[in-house]
Amino acid sequence: MDERILIIEDETAIQSILSELLTDAGYRIEVAGDGLEGVTKFRDQPFSLVLLDIMMPKIDGYTVCEMIRQESDIPIIMLTALDEEEAQVKAFELKVDDYITKPFSLKLVLMRVDAVLRRVKERKAQEFTNILSCGNIRLDQTSHSVSVDGRPISLTHTEYGLLELFMLNPGRVFSRDNLLNQVWGYDFIGDEKAVNIHIMNLRRKLDTHLIETIRGVGYRIAKKD
Repeated sequence: MDERILIIEDETAIQSILSELLTDAGYRIEVAGDGLEGVTKFRDQPFSLVLLDIMMPKIDGYTVCEMIRQESDIPIIMLTALDEEEAQVKAFELKVDDYITKPFSLKLVLMRVDAVLRRVKERKAQEFTNILSCGNIRLDQTSHSVSVDGRPISLTHTEYGLLELFMLNPGRVFSRDNLLNQVWGYDFIGDEKAVNIHIMNLRRKLDTHLIETIRGVGYRIAKKD
C-alpha cells in the first residue's frame, strides 16, 4: 500500500493509537503535534489523506484546513472532541471529507479512512475514463479539449461531436444518416454533403488518416492496435 497519511493531533496518546492502527493496516504514517507543524509537513511531502484535530496549539484545525484547501483537494477527515452541529457544519463548509468525534471506535476510524481513499480512487478512475485516445489523438471529455501529439487543436462543436462519437466507437462504421442523427440531431436542416465537409475539415485539423472512408457506406475511426 503506497498511501501516506498525515496525522495532525496534539495529544500524544491519540497520535500513538492512530499511528499503530494505520501502520498495521498498511499505511505509511507521519505525525505532527500542532497545526503549524502539520502545515509544514504537508508542504514537505505528498500525502494521500490528512487526519486533522480541531483544537490544537499555534494554529487550530479549521485554519489548517483552510490553508490546505487553498493548495490541494487532498481528502481531510476531522477527528475531534467537538460534537456540536455548528462545529460539524463549519468543517463541512471548509470541504472536509468526513467528521469523526472523540471518543472514537478504532474500527470506525479505519473503515472511514479506507472508504474515503476508495472514493478518491474511484473518482480518479472515472476521470481517467474520460480521456479517449486513438493513435496520437487525445480527447478529454471533462475539459472538452482535443490534442494531437500534445498540441491543442481547436475544433468546432460539431467537429468535436463527430470525433468524440468516432473515438467512443472505434472500428464502427457510421453512415452519413447515422452521423446526421447522432451529432446534428433529427432537426438538422441540410444534406449529407455537410457531413463530408465536416469530416474533411476534421481530418485537416487533426492531420490524420485515422478517420477512414468506407466507400458507399460512411466513415469510421481505425481500431486501436
